[in-house]
Amino acid sequence: MPALQTTARRRRGRWIEEWDPEDERFWAERGERIAHRNLWFSILAEHIGFSVWTLWSVLVLFMGEEYGVDPAGMFFLVSVATLVGAVVRVPYTFAVARFGGRNWTVISASLLLLPTAAAWLVMEPGTSYTTFLLVAMLTGVGGGNFASSMTNINSFFPMRRKGWALGLNAGGGNVGVPVIQLVALLVIAVAGEGRPRVLLAVYAPLIVVAAACAWRYMDNLAPVTNDTGAARESVADGHTWIMSFLYIGTFGSFIGYSFAFGLVLQNQFDRTPLQAASVTFLGPLLGSLIRPVGGALADRWGGARITLATFAGMAAAAGIVVLASVRESLPVFLVGFIALFVLSGLGNGSTYKMIPGIYAAKAAAKGLAGEEAAAYARRLSGAGVGLIGAVGALGGLGINLAFRQSFESAGTGTGAFVSFLGFYAVCSLVTWAVYLRGGRRPAPPARQPRDGGRQPAYAGV
Repeated sequence: MPALQTTARRRRGRWIEEWDPEDERFWAERGERIAHRNLWFSILAEHIGFSVWTLWSVLVLFMGEEYGVDPAGMFFLVSVATLVGAVVRVPYTFAVARFGGRNWTVISASLLLLPTAAAWLVMEPGTSYTTFLLVAMLTGVGGGNFASSMTNINSFFPMRRKGWALGLNAGGGNVGVPVIQLVALLVIAVAGEGRPRVLLAVYAPLIVVAAACAWRYMDNLAPVTNDTGAARESVADGHTWIMSFLYIGTFGSFIGYSFAFGLVLQNQFDRTPLQAASVTFLGPLLGSLIRPVGGALADRWGGARITLATFAGMAAAAGIVVLASVRESLPVFLVGFIALFVLSGLGNGSTYKMIPGIYAAKAAAKGLAGEEAAAYARRLSGAGVGLIGAVGALGGLGINLAFRQSFESAGTGTGAFVSFLGFYAVCSLVTWAVYLRGGRRPAPPARQPRDGGRQPAYAGV
């Protein structure tokens, strides 16, 4: 690997000047090992980022009556964290090309110390609600880590491995949600409901470890240059906004439910903080672990097909939750709610596989081939994954605001779940109409069906 080592020494830090993962010889001899090393440490940093982003989903469990915050106020606290996490994903997406994937991972991981230290200072009765809001907003920086991590890892892997790699990267990051909930459960069980600072003391050193590992083991890719033209093209492309809409349905559901699950159990089913914490981790855990499966299934069967099946299942699960909510059946409610997590995890993997596939299909339709086609797909999907991730995360804000309104007006979450069911039905229709309805697939001539017939336009993405 002398060429890579020589060029790396000419620049400060770990820079790789040449990168072509679509070249099978390069991938086998050099690329795969480097890509996997960056993937594992990207997962570590993103994992901690997700934990910090969802910090307030568990801190509210420590906020008893002495804090003077009602259920609607708690839902709003987690909503502002979701909102900021969605917004910062846009600049985080382009920071990878500006600073380098390894360099930005170090910076973004280190920034997680700010909301953790701030929460340490304010988590006690008597603190104003405005102060809690400001500190909850700070945790949004953890949400940005996902966008930069996915943009970075997208550049390391060849098209044939993107579904698996992006699914594993995102799933490993998503696991940060149930892990912090499990740690909170342990803290509540051992130290009691009045000791939230113990939880924060656990995470501060982990943040330092994630930043140090990124500095020591990750790499920057010089070919991933800041390309504002790609960003403009991605924004102008209708598929970016269609996929953003679909990602609201998958990831927006995952993160929104992750923030809200414990509060719903406390306020609709009168669970104590300990009882709620003992259940809330299960849904995010299963949804996170199954995300790579969604990516792998999409690699094999096509992301559009898996996404359509996912939305159909989510609509059915939402129906079960509505029924359980009306009948006040906690066991049935838990089955339906956890099914929503699992299905959203599958959909997260399949939708993110669709993004590079769509741009690869567009490159083929333009008559591009080989490295020229791969470069086109890489530059647009790199911009697209961050923008789609940002808009999709706003779905979490919508879910928490819907719960806030539903509990404020009716005292239950039933109305919110009915609206979610309708939204999943619309997502199913959009997926079928845009990506699976008849039309000629834009692929190179050699890959056209032998009978020259028509087939779904993007069924393979």
